[in-house]
Amino acid sequence: MSIGYKLTASTGIHKGDREYQQDQIALIKHPRINGCILAIVADGMGGRSGGRKASDQVMMTARQLFERYDPATDDASATLGQIVQEAHIVIKLTAISSEEEPHSTMAAFLINPGGDCHWAHTGDSRIYQYHGGRFIKRTMDHSYVQALVNRGEITEEEAAVHPQSNILMGCLGTDNDPPVDFHFISQLRPGDVLMACSDGIWHYFNTNEIGSVLATLSAREATEFLIEKARSRAHGGGDNLSVVIVKFEPLDKH
Repeated sequence: MSIGYKLTASTGIHKGDREYQQDQIALIKHPRINGCILAIVADGMGGRSGGRKASDQVMMTARQLFERYDPATDDASATLGQIVQEAHIVIKLTAISSEEEPHSTMAAFLINPGGDCHWAHTGDSRIYQYHGGRFIKRTMDHSYVQALVNRGEITEEEAAVHPQSNILMGCLGTDNDPPVDFHFISQLRPGDVLMACSDGIWHYFNTNEIGSVLATLSAREATEFLIEKARSRAHGGGDNLSVVIVKFEPLDKH
């Protein structure tokens, strides 16, 4: 780990106003390599237990492959791509053996000991990168409304309230291969914040609001605040919520 920052992190999950919890979340420290972590969010869909089965499969696949990952010899993006492909296949096999139609999104970022970061996503669970309170980048959803935004047919603001905002163009467990986008950050530095979350969280905030929350609160406080505020803004119609926040904080000067 480069000298100059420490990691503080937090995860939060809530079933919102839904009967079932189909989101899954994990922040996994590498079993052998200090400073190597994987953060992952999966939002399951399909039937009563189908969605939960799907998000469970994502987590299981991610844990197994991350345990075998070696930053000295393995490519982090290739490992994330492998998690996507293997989880997709396992979820499709689950669908064959059960009546439900299990699908899942995935958003994951992997931080190496040297301070570089790789991320990958499929579906509409998101990853955000901020520096201080300043928005740097986020993933682009594989969704119908994101496609409309990309084509200039609607604005981001209109997308947030669009009646078909929950329609995905692709995710894990469908008939087609999942769309997957990758991103690489060559060096994280003090003041950087990464957040992965399901749409139960991001749906209720714009990027500026998220930025100010992440800049002013600790990882734990920000997690709690975002869940509570999303719950109240949903007015009793809220989805499952899950969020993981990792902050890169300057080392305290003594």
